Amino acid sequence: MPANGMGSNETPELCHPESRVLIIMTGGTICMQPTPDGLQPIGGFIANAMAPRPSFNDKSPSVPLEASKGSQKVVLDSLRTPPSTYSRHVRYGVMEFSPLLDSSSISSAGWTEIAQTVRENYRLFDGFVILHGTDSLSYTASALSFMMSDLGKPIILTGSQAPIFNLQSDAVDNLLGSLIIAGTFVIPEVCIFFHHNLYRGNRTTKNSAVNFDAFASPNCEPLAKMNGLGIDVNWSLILRPTRIAELEVAQHLDTAHVACIHIFPGIKPEMLDSVLRAPNLRGLVLRTFGMGNAPGGVDGSLTKVIKSAIDRGIIVVNVSQCLDGFVSPLYGPGTELGRAGVIFGYDLTTEAALTKLSYLMALPNLTIAEVKAKMSRSLRGEMTELKRPVFSHPGSSLETAIARLSVNESAFTALGCAIRDGHGETAKQILDSDDVGSNQPLLKHADYAGNTAVHLAAVGRAEILRELLSRGASVHVRNRANNTPLFLAERVEDNEECVRLLKEAGAHLWQNEAQIIGTDRAG
Repeated sequence: MPANGMGSNETPELCHPESRVLIIMTGGTICMQPTPDGLQPIGGFIANAMAPRPSFNDKSPSVPLEASKGSQKVVLDSLRTPPSTYSRHVRYGVMEFSPLLDSSSISSAGWTEIAQTVRENYRLFDGFVILHGTDSLSYTASALSFMMSDLGKPIILTGSQAPIFNLQSDAVDNLLGSLIIAGTFVIPEVCIFFHHNLYRGNRTTKNSAVNFDAFASPNCEPLAKMNGLGIDVNWSLILRPTRIAELEVAQHLDTAHVACIHIFPGIKPEMLDSVLRAPNLRGLVLRTFGMGNAPGGVDGSLTKVIKSAIDRGIIVVNVSQCLDGFVSPLYGPGTELGRAGVIFGYDLTTEAALTKLSYLMALPNLTIAEVKAKMSRSLRGEMTELKRPVFSHPGSSLETAIARLSVNESAFTALGCAIRDGHGETAKQILDSDDVGSNQPLLKHADYAGNTAVHLAAVGRAEILRELLSRGASVHVRNRANNTPLFLAERVEDNEECVRLLKEAGAHLWQNEAQIIGTDRAG
């Protein structure tokens, strides 16, 4: 065999690494075909829609993918993409809902099924793509973002405005972009990918029923953009878990006891009061004018209705009808609502406000005061908090880029030396001086072998490893040998503390790593 490890019949193309992505098909326009009763979602998506397209199928031999569906183990047929711009194949299988749904039919039970499917298959795949109808896509993305605590892998929702079988459709671009991102980048958030943009899911709203550019994220820039050269990730916006904890999935959202009212000129207090007196109502999202204004009514009667409901224990959240901007007690009417006990929703979308309130109400043992306090704080990046100043080097010339790269390379080398020598305080100082604030490029940097700082610390530097994890470093990135930090930690004797920390942060062995470790120990 040649020194490069390739047999004589192998080609360089086969040496590209593979990622594994699970596509969860819930239904929606993307998989619809004409029927006598109009467009309806049709099953067999991987065979009918993806296998015939070269961009989704490099014609390599199919590899069965093990997956879990409820308490059952299933085997999925798989396809593989050609190598991307990042010299990586994405191998994927599709798990279909039964029955497939139009997005207007999705409910909290569907959200639970999606979340449970992700949890059951979390250790088997690098990322997840959820195919979904567009009408309720922002609701589902918002709901899943709150249901997933300490998420460490990408979950990307997408769909299309026209079926993938149509001559003119946005489906191929949306689906292929989602697959590439989910299989290439560790973006541990629930996102929506649509029309070349990756958005934080709980910041989006559908703004067009016909245009391919169907979603807006007016108060949060895209997390990534796809162009002809590749994918430009805005790493400074990416949120990462900073607790040492495994993925936790909430069982359900309490959507049955939450309502939403759209304020309009001339609305009568009796109308609002009838909604607020609905049996077992616990929360209301109030969509008001501009920066949170609503008519007080004659003699303040509308405000009195709201205050009476709040006194009865109903939580009322004020969000704006405007896409761009936020709710604030700047004007008198908004101030009056605040005095009545209404919570300012700042720049929460209606979709995020409803699902966040439903999520908090479903949590056991939370008091009304605790729910109100959490509604006013960002849990998953769904609302804008006070910004910290961010400093970066000016200029975008090639010389500036090279200079900055050398600074990052030098810093990572210094960090690696500190980790090797067990100098925890030095490592902390280097991380503190990382030059892009919350971006923390050193957490994503890797050496010539693809080892991140977590890989380096996993082999016996528990305190430094704890520091890295508390800053949001990923435990799921694999090096060029396709090894996880946990694999390296497990192969070191007397390294129980690092192994424990990694597992607490959600780390797991990848594919045949467990078998290799078992063989090592048996030997």
